[in-house]
Amino acid sequence: MTKTADETSEGIDGEGARELRLQRYFPYRLARLAEQVSLAVAEVYADRFALSRQEWRILAALGEQPRLPTKQIGRLTTLDKMNVSRAMQSLEARGIVSRSRDPEDGRERIVTLTAAGRALYRKIVPHALAREADLLDVLTREEVATLNAVIDKLLGATERPA
Repeated sequence: MTKTADETSEGIDGEGARELRLQRYFPYRLARLAEQVSLAVAEVYADRFALSRQEWRILAALGEQPRLPTKQIGRLTTLDKMNVSRAMQSLEARGIVSRSRDPEDGRERIVTLTAAGRALYRKIVPHALAREADLLDVLTREEVATLNAVIDKLLGATERPA
C-alpha cells in the first residue's frame, strides 16, 4: 500500500501535522534508536574487551565469515573506507586479524581472524547476545517477530529508487 504525500506528512503518530517535528520524524527516531542500541551494546565490547565500535563490527563480520576482502567488510559493516582502514590497522597491530594480498586481485587485501581473534570473538558473542536479549526483553515474542518483519520491509524500501 503506497501512501500519498499528504498521508506520509502525518508522520508515524498520525497526528496530521504538515510540519516536520524532529522528535516524531521517523528517520531521526530510527537513527536515535540505532545510536542508543549501539551505545548499550558497546558496553559489552568497549568496556570489557577494549574494542571500538568499528573494530567490533569488523570482528563480528569476520566471526561470521572468517575470510573477507576489505571492500566487502566495508559493505557488511556499513563503515566507510577510512574507518575500515583505521580499525583494521588497530586490529592487526593487536594480533586479532591478519591481512594478505588477494591472489586474484593484487590491489585487494583478504582479511582473516587470527587464533587470538577467533578466541576473542568466542568470548564476546555470549555477552553480546545476552545484551541483545536484555534489550529485546521489553518486547513480547510476537513484537520481536513484528519488529524483525518491519525492519526487513524498511530495508527493502530503502533499496527502491526514490
